Amino acid sequence: MTFWKILYNIIIVPVMWIGFHLAGVFNEKIRRGIAGRKNLLATLERRAAQLPSQTRLWFHASSLGEFEQAKPIIAELKKTYPNISIIATFFSPSGYEHSKNYKLADIISYLPFDTHRSTNKFISILQPTVAIMVRYDTWPNVIWALKKNAVPTFIANATMKKSSSRKFPVLRQFHHALYNCFTHILTVSENDKASFADFGITSPLVSAIGDTRFDQVMMRSIEAQKKNLLPASVISGKKIFIIGQSWEADEEVVLPVVFKLEEQIPDLLTILVPHEPTLEHLEALEYQLSGNSTFIRFSELNEYRSERIILIDSVGVLVPLYRYAHIAYVGGSFRQGIHNVLEPAVFSLPVIFGPKHNNSQEAAALVERKAAFVIEDDKQLYRILRTLLEDETMRKCAGEKAKAFVDKNIGATQRFLSYLTPLLHL
Repeated sequence: MTFWKILYNIIIVPVMWIGFHLAGVFNEKIRRGIAGRKNLLATLERRAAQLPSQTRLWFHASSLGEFEQAKPIIAELKKTYPNISIIATFFSPSGYEHSKNYKLADIISYLPFDTHRSTNKFISILQPTVAIMVRYDTWPNVIWALKKNAVPTFIANATMKKSSSRKFPVLRQFHHALYNCFTHILTVSENDKASFADFGITSPLVSAIGDTRFDQVMMRSIEAQKKNLLPASVISGKKIFIIGQSWEADEEVVLPVVFKLEEQIPDLLTILVPHEPTLEHLEALEYQLSGNSTFIRFSELNEYRSERIILIDSVGVLVPLYRYAHIAYVGGSFRQGIHNVLEPAVFSLPVIFGPKHNNSQEAAALVERKAAFVIEDDKQLYRILRTLLEDETMRKCAGEKAKAFVDKNIGATQRFLSYLTPLLHL
């Protein structure tokens, strides 16, 4: 352990710090992260002094997607123990900025950069009763500081591929030492549990309890039913295809198919939800749509005149929109990795996505159950989408299988709490 601490802090941390700040010169998102950490510890010290309870649960997530997995745990804890203090931290600006108004957390903050001095000061200020790292964002100096202060530490929704680079010879020894500092590693599947066992770790309890994302999408689907975003006059008599979390690479494949199908299916209505609805992206999409289809922005929907495409120009509405759809395409799968396939699945939708979905075990499981369909190009998409639009029996069957998959995997939150709550002494 001492060897890895010296190596990490003398060589790796300085290199990462320099690289992080150099990258910030060219990357606006990284610059926001650097700016957001200014005076971080002093601010945290003031806020920690005002926490309502000495029982402090600290949740850390890399970004927004990982924090969504913590929300059902936090919600259940707050329902049972309303006076406990909840602290939520993020590494990325996107996670922090989209979550800074989350009502169930008493403190929402960036995680300081992983230097020995900063992390020890950070733990000293927060004095967490328990620390929960969500999925994979485990910073060594943070974990070592928690271990030194005898703070029980969890990994929630832990995953580990058999082929993970963390198992390469030198990295394997490093991660063996790191994972032995945890109290509990709670994995999403038995395969992940077996993969962690390959490290030969002895200290933490490694258990497969499932994935809290299933509980979260179920919670969000119930809330979505209360939101009426699309009036009946817009959706009545329509077959609705929703393109969720799309990037440019997705749109280049999907939109030409939509234009072609509009000529053949008069009642087709497409809802296009870009991953980043920036002004530049929206204007680029409108240029692409012009001359090929009719469209209207979501913010102008009160002026709807039977346009064939609704372009979503706001954030936070994708899940409530899934309730109106018949079929969903999930983006990211022609870029670097697919987004959340459980969000449409919980609404009994057949799901379509591209080839880059290996980052999602759920995507593979839906394909195996014939609840989802992988496409390699626009020709495959056209065939599958047209079949699903015209064959109601096939469409409903695939959607029912998608919903059944979600229903079967609900319950990880309660299983997680069975490990956590005995440590709180409440």
